[in-house]
Amino acid sequence: MLRKLDLRSGTPVWSAYRSSAVPADRLTRDVKTDVLIVGMGISGAMIAEALTRDGHSVICIDRRGPLKGSTAATTALVQFEIDQPLITLSNMIGGDAARQAWRRSRLSLLNLRGRIAELNISCRAAGTPSLYLAGNRLDASDLRREAQARRDAGIGASILTRQPLRETFGIDRAAAILSHGNLALDPRKLTSGLLSAALQRKARFHAPAEATAIEGNRLGVTVATRDGPMIKAHHLVLATGYELLDIVPSTGHRIISTWAIATRPQPKKLWPLAAMLWEASDPYLYVRATSDGRVICGGEDEEFTDEERRDALTAQKTDRLEKKLASIFPQLDTAAEFAWSGSFGATGTGLPIIGTLPGHPRVQAVMGYGGNGITFSQIASEIVSASIAGREDTDGSLFAFKA
Repeated sequence: MLRKLDLRSGTPVWSAYRSSAVPADRLTRDVKTDVLIVGMGISGAMIAEALTRDGHSVICIDRRGPLKGSTAATTALVQFEIDQPLITLSNMIGGDAARQAWRRSRLSLLNLRGRIAELNISCRAAGTPSLYLAGNRLDASDLRREAQARRDAGIGASILTRQPLRETFGIDRAAAILSHGNLALDPRKLTSGLLSAALQRKARFHAPAEATAIEGNRLGVTVATRDGPMIKAHHLVLATGYELLDIVPSTGHRIISTWAIATRPQPKKLWPLAAMLWEASDPYLYVRATSDGRVICGGEDEEFTDEERRDALTAQKTDRLEKKLASIFPQLDTAAEFAWSGSFGATGTGLPIIGTLPGHPRVQAVMGYGGNGITFSQIASEIVSASIAGREDTDGSLFAFKA
């Protein structure tokens, strides 16, 4: 059974922009396929596109419908910079593994950019620099160590001290790491573009359709759905985001609540280069601009899953986000035109969990995405497609379920 959550509330900013509808039919009879994907958000879309590109027959199901889960609530700061600083992650999993996780994240973001261009997906994608601001988690001296650790791993990073940070970006902080090569985009448009590419290759989409039971062996899986029809597949991929089926171990994975706002368009008041901002703080703040000049600001994360409590805090959290944004950029009109909340998954290391479920050789799952959801979804599509093709991804063990 699915552990159901009310994944979001309020009105995400992406409702201001039209995205192509993705058609999905009711499932009315038993069907067979090479791969069944449960979930039609960004992760399911990336995996469906990758697998149909490899020539597999694919069926996707979703209990809500395409793009109706967490994907619509993401703020879409698509960064290779993992939530967990490299110097911290090195202490958790070892320096070699941490450096490789960061390098793979950077490579996958480059791959995503290429994928968007190759498929000609119009999702307002734009390369964007980012600033990692000193905060209560890492101060200026810590940021210098972090920047050096990144450079030692072959990842570019420049330190800006207070004066050049103020002169170049108008931000008054003790220090920041300046990085290049991150990506801003519209997540709904990206997801619909990927699903449309899979549809053109004869993928079949069924919604609303809810998986209720899974039976599998070394040859394949059979999935029962709430309305009765059965789906037989050689492989099953669970891309249900933060709603886990009981078959998926929840160890090391927790659900947090988060909030975000978006202002009216004000392109003439944006800071130089419209760089993405995020803080080395707990809880941290993150800021980006849209292509038409809105400012998105999010954070204020809390570790609880009670949706009623989360939603009751939205007005208070909106006020805090407006004030925090104004303290960084006093020239902005920080009044929220859109405000929303959501539930998101996280792991202790900040890394995703991707791969074959222990004891279920034909079932793959992706989970625990934290603040790097879209980048990690790209990694998941690479690892899962390699596994189903019978190849071993060289970084698969970094993200695998632990026995």
